[in-house]
Amino acid sequence: MKLVTYTRRGDTREAVGVWTEKGVVPAKALGLAFETMNDLILHATGADMALLREAKGEALPMDKVTLLAPIPRPLQDVVCLGLNYTEHAEEAFGYSKQAFSADRAVPIFFSKRVSWCQGSDAPIPAHRNLTQRLDYENELAVILGKDAKNVDEANVADYIFGYTVLNDVSARDLQTSHRQWYFGKSLDGFTPMGPCIVTADDIPFPPDLAISTKVNGELRQNSRTSMLIHGIAEIVSTLSRGMTLLAGTIIATGTPKGVAMGMEQPKFLAPGDVVTCTIERIGDLVNTVE
Repeated sequence: MKLVTYTRRGDTREAVGVWTEKGVVPAKALGLAFETMNDLILHATGADMALLREAKGEALPMDKVTLLAPIPRPLQDVVCLGLNYTEHAEEAFGYSKQAFSADRAVPIFFSKRVSWCQGSDAPIPAHRNLTQRLDYENELAVILGKDAKNVDEANVADYIFGYTVLNDVSARDLQTSHRQWYFGKSLDGFTPMGPCIVTADDIPFPPDLAISTKVNGELRQNSRTSMLIHGIAEIVSTLSRGMTLLAGTIIATGTPKGVAMGMEQPKFLAPGDVVTCTIERIGDLVNTVE
């Protein structure tokens, strides 16, 4: 099941619904009063989810709606994994040994400040006054469906609500000059997400999905989510041992090889560039740098 946040064309009011072959079926058309995706994640019952999956209401044609990020306003910072694909860790280390040196025997966690996420077809701000080394990172994002505390790896799948595509946009010059990742990854507009959330029951656990990125049609990243160094079960279990992960938490699991900084002659993003982040069974997240 694909869940979306959308607006009707000519209307700024946000709503949630189910993306079907016929279009978007509003949750309210099914008798469900969820105002936001966070509300749905936190409060939907099994019966509510069954109604959504059946999606028997009248669908809005896709040319009548605009898809937003499925969670436009995350409840808290996005939890991120650094250097979680082997070849990406190697290319990052080659770019800056000081900034990206790390022991990969344990997961590397950091957070990404975000007050608002844009969806597909919305722009990525270039922030040219702050960065000349704008980069992309296509990542499988995990959304938790219930609070997680001291969760064993064997039980992690029970805590996952669904998955989406997240572009961990990064200002590499800020990231290296400040010698930490928070600022260079947290500028406004640096967390595009979408086009939907695919619920966990539609994707076998752990996910083994093709993940790729194109810039202006040129293939840059091409891997599979099964290539994670630290898998989703380990990530959630490790974090939950020392902190409570609340329902609605978004975890970006890391990016594969092929980012701009890893090239012999880096091709950083510039205004006008179109970035297409694709993950199998979820869809395309397309954003233009402005």
